[in-house]
Amino acid sequence: LDLSNCSLHSVPPELDEAATAIVLDLTENPLMTLPSGSFLGFTYLQRLAVPLALPCPGGSDAWQEVTVDGSGRLCQGQRNPCNGSTDLAWPCPENSACAPDGPGLIQCLCESPFHGYKCLREGTFPVLLFSGVLGTATLSLSLLLWGTQRRKAKT
Repeated sequence: LDLSNCSLHSVPPELDEAATAIVLDLTENPLMTLPSGSFLGFTYLQRLAVPLALPCPGGSDAWQEVTVDGSGRLCQGQRNPCNGSTDLAWPCPENSACAPDGPGLIQCLCESPFHGYKCLREGTFPVLLFSGVLGTATLSLSLLLWGTQRRKAKT
């Protein structure tokens, strides 16, 4: 994806739609900063060129090689922050596993059959119970309102 020399003053919000990009060029743009979540989900990104004034997202530890040339900084070979090569500031909770989520970013995914907050619930979500209670409450409230408001509709 070539966004070089597009007069970008900030990272466009639509950039997250290009999360499957492998190569991205942002050089020759008057970018001042890269917000920390700009490359969230960019797990396939292997080459990123940014203006010389900006560091590689995630820091130089997030990339295998960082080179500087005349017009920008080239960040190559996104590293997996979950492989133990770097210390994680927020380790994943029990019953979950670390997964990369972009340059220098991680996400914790619950291992099967765990789910919920901090992966503490075991089993599957009780869909039938939830749907039954929600359906019963909706039907009861609808009948109550229909019965109480019906006489007002006749007048």
